[in-house]
Amino acid sequence: MLFNSFAFLLVFLPVALVLHGAAARFAPRWRLHVLLALSVVFYGWWDWRLAPLILASTLANWLVARFWLRHRPRFLITGAVAANLAVLGFFKYWDFFAAAAEAVPGLLVVRLELALPLGISFFTFHHIMYLVDLRAGRAPAYDLTRYGLYIMFFPQVLAGPLVRWSEVMHQFARDPFPPGWQETAGRGAILLVLGLAKKVLVADPLAGYADPVFAAAASGAPLTVLQAWQGTLAFGLQIYFDFSGYSDMALGLAMLFGIRLPPNFEVPYRATNLQEFWRRWHMTLSRFLRDYLYIPLGGNRFGLPRQVGALVVTMGLGGLWHGAGVTFILWGLLHGVALAVLLLWRRAGLRLPTVLGWALTIGFVFLAWVPFRATDLDAALRMWEAMAGLAPLGGEFKWRAIAIGAACALLGPTALSLAERARPTRVALAVVALLWLAALLRIGDDVSYQFIYFQF
Repeated sequence: MLFNSFAFLLVFLPVALVLHGAAARFAPRWRLHVLLALSVVFYGWWDWRLAPLILASTLANWLVARFWLRHRPRFLITGAVAANLAVLGFFKYWDFFAAAAEAVPGLLVVRLELALPLGISFFTFHHIMYLVDLRAGRAPAYDLTRYGLYIMFFPQVLAGPLVRWSEVMHQFARDPFPPGWQETAGRGAILLVLGLAKKVLVADPLAGYADPVFAAAASGAPLTVLQAWQGTLAFGLQIYFDFSGYSDMALGLAMLFGIRLPPNFEVPYRATNLQEFWRRWHMTLSRFLRDYLYIPLGGNRFGLPRQVGALVVTMGLGGLWHGAGVTFILWGLLHGVALAVLLLWRRAGLRLPTVLGWALTIGFVFLAWVPFRATDLDAALRMWEAMAGLAPLGGEFKWRAIAIGAACALLGPTALSLAERARPTRVALAVVALLWLAALLRIGDDVSYQFIYFQF
């Protein structure tokens, strides 16, 4: 079930709000059970055959945590983390490595062509965060219902944000309707509408400019300079509004149920260096990579060479997390090398003017989006060659949608800040209502796309 669908917006969400509110009012002891059941229904709506995996994964990891707290076996948590990664690797990377094995003479690995369970990367990382913190003595034990909600709470199960247990577990136990809850719910509704508008009114139209260009690159069709730049700029803006729109909707939906999730975006295209970009882009993934991969690899504690290696490996694995393909690994490695160059630049005591730093950062980020979006390395190379001027200039550059998207990304306030500052005036309500209506009409035109990060 997609957030940007009539089934979710006009059926599931109203029913979920009514059932959750009724449980909170008339059967408070059952409220969390109702919320968990709603989350399971939401997840299974897409394909019920995939639901047993997340249910079994949740139960198994909860049992591991309980057993470890009682008996403290030495390698149990390590084994559980490895098992979680093995399940992720089996579903997400088996065919990728099977294809790579074909290059080795005499080695045959059968491709399974398994359906990728929705959100498997996200709920796997949630398990890992809890287990690692449990072993470190930072996380306590929880009952199965609350742990199940930590993993399956429907606003964040499919594409995040990546939430630490310490950020939400205590909220599940709180009264969802404390004094002033109406204001929180109102802000959540505004954030939901703004996120939906980002997705269907900005990101989806931009996909119409990006997709044909990357499809042409994949087919080997000739590209012009203007086409290549149009496709790259359009996709860079599309993925921003698509994923930030999803994240805004996730935060808004959670607020409707009395839960505050951590923000995931903070105007990343205004960053003046690449390190700042990653502090603003997919913020919860960035901190996961930092705390659970970069720091365990050594971080900045063992000298400059180790730190550079940790940066490159962390970003390379971060690229692989995004998708089972060489293009995603290349994207991650490009960012890792660029972050290492930035580190060396700063160690040398060098600085750049702010405007130049921003231009270099945004230029690199958009160039790196090419392999992220391209179907293979050949398509990415064709795009880069055309962008470098090694192609005819001709073609029409459809600049209006790109210019509007760029202006919103670079100049406008965040949806979260708008929702937090909103006042219930007639003008504000009219604007939100018009955005809601426009988004629903756009969905009614059957032009809505699946969220990009659902494939990860």
